[in-house]
Amino acid sequence: MAGRNEFLRKFNEAFAEGNQKFILEQLSDEIIWNFLGDRTIEGKEDVRNFIEEMSCIETQSMEISNIITHGKTAAVDGKMTIKEESGKVKNFAFCDIYQFTGFKNAKIGKMTSYVIPLKR
Repeated sequence: MAGRNEFLRKFNEAFAEGNQKFILEQLSDEIIWNFLGDRTIEGKEDVRNFIEEMSCIETQSMEISNIITHGKTAAVDGKMTIKEESGKVKNFAFCDIYQFTGFKNAKIGKMTSYVIPLKR
């Protein structure tokens, strides 16, 4: 599924670049985004608010390690380095699990994110 792999690469790059318009266009109106162990965001408007909260964070680098797709489910994992508004630099690993609303031209209906701080 090269098409979905490329889409997920672009979707993750949109987060790194802060491209809110592209991100929101890919989500179903009823999106549920679960940050395991932290919070759950429900609905496109809440995702918009979350992205705006994150706008003060600068992505310095992002490396995608794997993109795996199967049917209506996909996973992306990798590492990121961010710089917060305070100037503090943080490194973390991530894994996002996606559930699409269908197969062709489908929106993302559910996301589960695992975010792990790295010591270096």
